[in-house]
Amino acid sequence: MRVTQSMLSNNMLRNLSNSYNKMSELQNQINSGKKITRPSEDPVVAIKGMGYRTSLNKVEQFERNVTQVNSWLDSSDDALGQVGDALNRVKELVVQAANDTNTADDRQKIKLEIDQIREQLQDIGNTKVADKFIFTGTKTQAPLFIDGEINPDLLELDDTTTPPTLTDNLIPAASSEVKMEVFDGIQIDVNSSDAAGLFQQVDQLMGKISEAMDNSDGDEIGNLLGGIADGTDDTLSELQNKVLEARADVGARQNRVEMMTNRLETHEINVTKQMSENEDVDYAKTITEMVNYESIHQASLSVGANIIQQTLVDFIR
Repeated sequence: MRVTQSMLSNNMLRNLSNSYNKMSELQNQINSGKKITRPSEDPVVAIKGMGYRTSLNKVEQFERNVTQVNSWLDSSDDALGQVGDALNRVKELVVQAANDTNTADDRQKIKLEIDQIREQLQDIGNTKVADKFIFTGTKTQAPLFIDGEINPDLLELDDTTTPPTLTDNLIPAASSEVKMEVFDGIQIDVNSSDAAGLFQQVDQLMGKISEAMDNSDGDEIGNLLGGIADGTDDTLSELQNKVLEARADVGARQNRVEMMTNRLETHEINVTKQMSENEDVDYAKTITEMVNYESIHQASLSVGANIIQQTLVDFIR
């Protein structure tokens, strides 16, 4: 085959063009810090990058959810702690009032403090987080207590009477669990599911104690204290145990959320590392390639200058 001057020139131009393209690609990688700037350059890297970004976005949302979960659980723990402290004070007052050496005036003074504690417990029952009531199940827009009584919207109706009347039973929604997703397929209860019932029992007992200060003797007042093994669930001791159990349940979930937070942080680090290995440029390798291509390009230009013949203008000069 006869190799013409035109063929040599075209080959040289094609090789120079390829060299420019490769140097442009390497320059883009060095400037952007990424292996690709368009998905068409490497679809596999692009698809993997989309998957990693989706994982990181989910982790970011889960971390926001965990922050809310902590707010709910911390508020629940704090509120239940206040309830426990209040019941301890009530127990002291009941023990004091059960002494028959107290006069009616003495018990009235004790009653005043018990009534104030009852109002405080109702306020605690209406604890809110981010403008949502945390002790009313999924009825987060409804307060548990209104004007010193259980919110009637949270009580079931007795349809057997005409007209229907309110019962003391709470509607199922008031005891429902509020869940938040903290990882793929993992949800954590952020409220105490039976908290509304617990506050209702506490309020009813506080009402009984207050009434007992007016009409009962020392033995009857003392019976309200109850005991751990007395078999009833409406005494002060039993309710104190229930509050402790509810707080222990909240504490257990707080520990799990802490472990889940650590898991999210580890997962975020792993995904970020994988995404970096998939997309980020190895600067040492890329710069070395760039230098090599520049050397080759300079050599090509030098060889090309010798291949291309002088033009007519060069002869005329």
